[in-house]
Amino acid sequence: MPVQYVIEEWDFRDLTLKIKPPVFIPRPETEELVSLILSELATGEKDRWHSFNQTSGPVFLEVGCGSGAIILSLLNSFKQSLAVAVDKSPEAVKLTRENAERLGVHHRLQELQLNVISDACELVRVCGAVDVIVSNPPYVFHEDMSGLMPDILRYEDHDALNGGVDGMDVIRAILQLAANVLKDNGKVFLEVDPRHPVMIEHWLQECPKLQLSYQATHHDLYGKQRFCILQRK
Repeated sequence: MPVQYVIEEWDFRDLTLKIKPPVFIPRPETEELVSLILSELATGEKDRWHSFNQTSGPVFLEVGCGSGAIILSLLNSFKQSLAVAVDKSPEAVKLTRENAERLGVHHRLQELQLNVISDACELVRVCGAVDVIVSNPPYVFHEDMSGLMPDILRYEDHDALNGGVDGMDVIRAILQLAANVLKDNGKVFLEVDPRHPVMIEHWLQECPKLQLSYQATHHDLYGKQRFCILQRK
């Protein structure tokens, strides 16, 4: 059993989170995703975001919240922000809520048990307009699932890993959702398989009605193409 499940907590950036099986255990790469988001909002969008910590903050939506690691890190950095966290797993939603309460940010976070694919219309209705969408979605190609580490396959939620035949099932749903909830010039930040950036770019070219532009690909510490930034036109 993974040590995180044994000790029932794990550090993520400067937060200590409660961790319970089968909720997906946050990885170091996802800490890099949060750092990328904070860097982009602090520097790349200086004119737009500079006053958020003083008056109001960007409204965040996280799809696939798991333990809450990403969204709680963002709320910890943006003290005036509000956020919505969504996961189809009841265990994940409950764990995110518990961690939000432990960290004292529960009053700024709405947790919802919804499936971004099958409950898209409901999510649009209850979420409203947001400035930033972030996700570490299930992105493992279905054929690659059997090659994962035994402890991952035995203990962690396969639905948090398996992204379908091309690993893009949830990614496509997120981008379709973005077209309906993302504010003008709002951004989407994704953690993906290294094969996905070019696939996402090609897919967006075939879906111009989404009005999303592919902005950048960033590498992780291992030099792999791991993070995508997209923006609503």
